[in-house]
Amino acid sequence: MKEIKTAPVKNTTVQVPGSKSYTHRILIASALSDGACRIENPLRSEDTLFTVKGLRGMGVKIEDHTEYLLVRGNGGRLETAEEDIYLGNSGTSVRLLTGICGIGNGRYLITGTSRMQERPIQDLLDGLSQLGIRAASIHGNGCPPIEIFGKKIEGGRVDLNCHVSSQYLSSILLMAPFSLKGIEINVVNGPVSKPYIDMTLEVMKRMDVEVSREGYDRFFVPGHQIYRSGTYEVEPDCSQAGYFWAAAAVTGASITVRGIHSDTRQGDVRFSKVLGEMGCRITEENEGICVTGGPLKGICVDMSDMPDMVPTLAVVAAFAEGTTEISNVSHLRAKESDRLQSVVNELTKMGIVADCGGSGLRITGGRGHGASIDTYNDHRMAMSFSVAGLKIPDIRIENEFCVSKSFPNYWEVFESIYE
Repeated sequence: MKEIKTAPVKNTTVQVPGSKSYTHRILIASALSDGACRIENPLRSEDTLFTVKGLRGMGVKIEDHTEYLLVRGNGGRLETAEEDIYLGNSGTSVRLLTGICGIGNGRYLITGTSRMQERPIQDLLDGLSQLGIRAASIHGNGCPPIEIFGKKIEGGRVDLNCHVSSQYLSSILLMAPFSLKGIEINVVNGPVSKPYIDMTLEVMKRMDVEVSREGYDRFFVPGHQIYRSGTYEVEPDCSQAGYFWAAAAVTGASITVRGIHSDTRQGDVRFSKVLGEMGCRITEENEGICVTGGPLKGICVDMSDMPDMVPTLAVVAAFAEGTTEISNVSHLRAKESDRLQSVVNELTKMGIVADCGGSGLRITGGRGHGASIDTYNDHRMAMSFSVAGLKIPDIRIENEFCVSKSFPNYWEVFESIYE
């Protein structure tokens, strides 16, 4: 358990690690490329290392050179996994690698933690089945463990339901270049979290793979393509930046996150604008985006494209005058925890009025008090509620080490913002 120190926060600049979402995608595309890929500023966290482990289990050679990762692409020729591919509670690893197994060789079994075995993936399995790939949930409940039989695929049309996760779409997009005749994807519901689709498409474009699209409804990836090897840099993670912008918001300090700019494809960069609507001052400098806290007011905001920032916004809302309404985030119930209910539970412990009904959250700002925060083994709960402790004495974070899932040195960076 970690007790958060309630003390003045200085005006400062912080460095956050490389983007988790980009690291996953560049690792996978590099593994399928036509040669050696050097990945600079990758995130080394529990989740991304599960992706590394999964790829190695399929015969991909990945070397860690401290300053960079070297991935030796195999041109899309994957080996049969000799053992089950265990991916912990990394939903991104499970979903993205499921599609990649579909173009592999033979049988693959993907599994994870008990929580991972409650997280849905049936819509992706249905999509792969439409391509002639045998893919099924072992227990028949639409969740891992899942069994996939990889093979050379012709391609064709897929009608894909993406109301739970955009990663179903990203998974099929990433494997589609290795089809013989190309794959057309028709999104029949959703997608949620649209900026993550843009990130996938950006990685594919950077690595010389052609994709055509009609908004977020239809996509076509021609077959007989391959990712081009080269050097690829991972930009800083906007989701991780959000905790420090939130710290500025509630304390009145000015905090800049180095290397993050408004032209990024990462949708979570827009969290800074949400804080601006609540009363913060937002400036963009050469070094990065700076948030300066001010008197906060409640707002109504659709967070469907920024789901990872919802717990952080909920904590900030606890310090705002009035009520904040967060809408269109029902897909948060299928994350590392049921994040809607988890947020309500922990804010209530702190004496803050909060409720979740339907697809959103309502938080009424007030005078909070100390509490022991259950993280539900969810990294974003731990990091979000640490911000509350900057202003409210006696906030204690249980299982603080769960931050290793995405930000292993979080507590070191967090403590650097104190005066």
